[in-house]
This record gives sequence, structure tokens and C-alpha cells, in this order.
Amino acid sequence: MSELFSILSEVWAIRAIVASSMVGLMCGVLGCFIVLRNMSLVGDALAHAILPGVVVAYMLVGYSAMAFFTGAVVAGLATAVGITWIQQRVKTKNDAAVGIVFTSMFSLGVILISRISRQDGVHLDLKDFLFGYALGVSDTDLLLTGLVMVYVLVSVVVFYRYLFTSTFQSVVAETMGISVQLLHYFLMLLLSFAVVASLQTVGVILVVAMLITPAATALLLSQRLQRVIVLAGLIGMLSAILGMVVAVWLNTPPGPAMALVATFLYLLTVVFAPKRGMMARAIYRRQRRQLTEREDILKRIFRQSQGGQQPRPALIREQLDLSLAAWNRQLRTLRSKGLVVAEELKLTDSGQLMALRLVRAHRLWETYLNQEAGLSADQIHEEAERLEHLLTDEMLERVDRELGYPTQDPHGSLIPRTRDKKAGLER
Repeated sequence: MSELFSILSEVWAIRAIVASSMVGLMCGVLGCFIVLRNMSLVGDALAHAILPGVVVAYMLVGYSAMAFFTGAVVAGLATAVGITWIQQRVKTKNDAAVGIVFTSMFSLGVILISRISRQDGVHLDLKDFLFGYALGVSDTDLLLTGLVMVYVLVSVVVFYRYLFTSTFQSVVAETMGISVQLLHYFLMLLLSFAVVASLQTVGVILVVAMLITPAATALLLSQRLQRVIVLAGLIGMLSAILGMVVAVWLNTPPGPAMALVATFLYLLTVVFAPKRGMMARAIYRRQRRQLTEREDILKRIFRQSQGGQQPRPALIREQLDLSLAAWNRQLRTLRSKGLVVAEELKLTDSGQLMALRLVRAHRLWETYLNQEAGLSADQIHEEAERLEHLLTDEMLERVDRELGYPTQDPHGSLIPRTRDKKAGLER
């Protein structure tokens, strides 16, 4: 561990970490709009299509960071224009247009770089362009990455309202006088800048991971765009820093390590996200199932209690297919909530109100399915059993109103009216 810290304290390592952090922040923020606009494949296309621009710039000027930047941006914009032109003018599907343009551009770049690499004195390695070489970041690369990052972040802040509107409501944006097409090309320009700035750290292939994965992770954690942008930037930075540490620790290329760390963070979020993660959804489904069981118990106690009969626990357990442990657990919960007197298996006033609401929801929905959907009386019970637990009071009132306040369901059973919680009287 001390050796790892010693290596990370070297000047070249600090320079690589700073450059990678800026790339992670920039790509994370910009990636939010790329993902939300379903442009992930376009980002992949631009990342590959800038290769011929870089090679042509090398052929004209030589090894120059500014020349690489200019050539890559020109190639990226040409790719964006070509993709958009095919999508709008030719009867070709969008993903096919993207694939046609970026594969041809990338193939051209590979051919050019393979030809000039055979010349004497030329040291242009295709592998470095594809996968990056963060450990070889120069001061010029660091300065260029910083300038591009500032430009991208400032552009997102200044044009946030326009980007937000055109992303979610393109028609509304047009009516407001916002040029959606111009914003599209501007986003392509920012994307080209980000890809070029990421060349040295993660390369043209793995930059897609830094554009998409942090943004996708942030979208699992929040649904507010401003918060998503901040989270995506932080996740991108964290992925870059941890990826660099892992690369130094395991002596592996930094670019792939950053991409794998970003994927690992995404998978952690998929499982443990507070609201949209797999564990949270599993907990919600379990709580929903237990709530449904409790409501079914209340309804069956209520039905068996009508006419002065004594509820039979064994019959209710058999009807609901509950084990003895589950039955006792649900009874304890119902008693703690003040809905049932467990010793007598008798509903309290609150329990009767809830049971009446379930019966009303069931019979109203059966009536709706019979009258509005045209289903027969023997086809509606199971669907009503499922939906009676999901209908809100507002939905019930709406269904009741649309049906004209019926008094009987298709089976001839009375539909309970709403009850006053204080007086306990039907109305």
C-alpha cells in the first residue's frame, strides 16, 4: 500500500489523475443529455469517426495537440452533419445511418494510420488512440483538457434551459422560437470537444463508457435533471480516479480500468439504488404483497362477520393460502394498527371502514368491467380482486361517477357507499 501511494504521488501520476478527473466530470455532465436524447450510439459514432481527422492533422502538421484537436473536431462535425443528412433526407433508419457513417469514417482512419505508420521516423500508435494512454499526459494535454472542460461546463450552464426544453419537449421548444436543429448541432460540437479531450486518457473507444455509464448511473439515483447532472459529473470523476488507482495497483491500462470502475458503480446502483434499485423494488414488492394479504384478511373477516357469523381463521388461511406463521404475523400487524381485535378476530371501526372500502372497490370495478369493457360476470372477478388493492379513493369516486352511482354489481350484490369516518354512517 505504501508503494501504491508512493507511485500515485509522482508528478506524472498526479497529472494523469487530474486529466482523468476532468474528463470524467466533463463526460458525465454531457452524457446526461446524450442518454436522455437517445444519442448514445451517436456518441459512439463520433468517438470512432474522429480518427481520420486526427490522422490527416498529423499528416499536415505533425505531432501537435492543437492540430489533433482541430482535425478531430472537424471530423466530428462532418460525421454529425453526415448522420443528420442521411436521417432527414434518405429513407434510412436512424441507427443504420449512424452505423454507415461511423464505420466508414473509422475504417478510413485505420487505413490512413496504418499507411503512415510504415514510414520511417513515424511513431503514431493506433493502440494509443483506441484505448488512450493517461500515464503519458503532457502539460499541453492537461491545459487543452482543462480548457475544453470549462467550455463544455459553461455551455451547459448557459444553455441549460434551451437544452432542457429541447430534450424533453422539442415541439414546445420550437414554439418558443428555439432552434432544435441548431441545438442538436451545438450538442454534437460539445460532444466532439469532449471526445477529443478524452483521447489521451481513455481513447476513442472507451470514451463512450465515460459518456454513457455515469449518466445512466445518475438517472437511477434521481429524476431531477439538475441533480442528475451533478451526480453524473461526480460519478464520472470518481470512476476516473478509482480507475487510475486500480490501473496503477494492478499494472493495467488506465482507460479500460476507468470504464470497468464506471460499470461496477453502475451495477452497484442497479442493485442498491434507494428507489429504483433491484433491492428497493424487491422490498416494495414484498411490502405490497404483505399489504394485499392484510387487506384480504380484513375483507374476509368482514364478509364472514355479516349475518352474525363468527369468522373462521382456518377457512380464511385456506382461502388465502397462508402458512400459520404468516397468519400470526399478519394478525399481529393488524392488531398493532388498530384494525383487528386478534383474540376475537373482530374488526374495529377502522378495520370495518377499510374492509368496506375494499368491498366497494371490488364491486365497482366489476361493474365497470361489465358495463364499459363488455366482460361477462364470470370473467371479471379475478381482475377485480387484483385491482381493488390499487385503486385510490379519487379513482373510485371517478369510476362511481362515470357509472352513474350504481347500487348493485353484476352479481346482484350491494355496492357499499362511502362512509363518514366520524359518524360511521353510510351516505
